[in-house]
Amino acid sequence: MVSVSVKDNNVDQALRVLKKKMQREGLFREMKLRRNYEKPSEKKAREKAEAVRRFRKMERKKRDREGY
Repeated sequence: MVSVSVKDNNVDQALRVLKKKMQREGLFREMKLRRNYEKPSEKKAREKAEAVRRFRKMERKKRDREGY
């Protein structure tokens, strides 16, 4: 459950905070994925590609930290 409190009738600030929280939670991404049906084979391929991207990013960051 994501909640935001509005202070001093500043709705614009509260909306910005809400959008940031939703982005962090991954709600926008999930809504985009659920817009259309995704075949199980497509889902499996997408998840595998995401895992490869995460792994490569982690390795790249590790190399940068170690100075290679």
